[in-house]
Amino acid sequence: MLTNMQISTKRFLLRYFEDAEVSAFVAYHADPRSHEFYGIEHRDPEHARKLLKLFKDWAEEVPRLNYQLAIIRRDVTQPLIGCCGLRTGESEPGRAELGIELAPDFWGRYRYALEIIQALVEFGFNKLGLREIYGGTVSENRRIARLAESLGATAEVKPGPAWMVERGWYQVEWRISRAQWRAPQLSAGR
Repeated sequence: MLTNMQISTKRFLLRYFEDAEVSAFVAYHADPRSHEFYGIEHRDPEHARKLLKLFKDWAEEVPRLNYQLAIIRRDVTQPLIGCCGLRTGESEPGRAELGIELAPDFWGRYRYALEIIQALVEFGFNKLGLREIYGGTVSENRRIARLAESLGATAEVKPGPAWMVERGWYQVEWRISRAQWRAPQLSAGR
């Protein structure tokens, strides 16, 4: 059963997808720019609909392991700008994978992404009691590297799948612990 879970920020509401957002989600996934840092499976026209079904299934899990949410702008009539989530289902206890995806029209909106990621990290540490949050990206995705660095996360280079290697890229996994997250906040308050 779906609950009305949501995370609010100054400009955004992070919540479950609603039927009205399906067409916008499918449309931005069809944009060729959205495939830039993904393998061939993301080019399947049905991929976005499969993702939405997976997100709905996750929302109905008991106990809840994965949170994948629509990113809604509060101030416009076409509010969906992407999705984001924290996923613990395939992680060790106390850890979660963070992911954020902005529609290509919103790429480069660094402060948007930062506001959203900060809200997710706070939710993960304060509400879910996580000890570590991590995420992965390709070496060429400099936008995510910049966001991870701004949070105080550490990065580790790992071999990537074949499609990355073919492009001369590698996998970058970043991680931040609860102590790393609190450190800047504590020193700022002194």
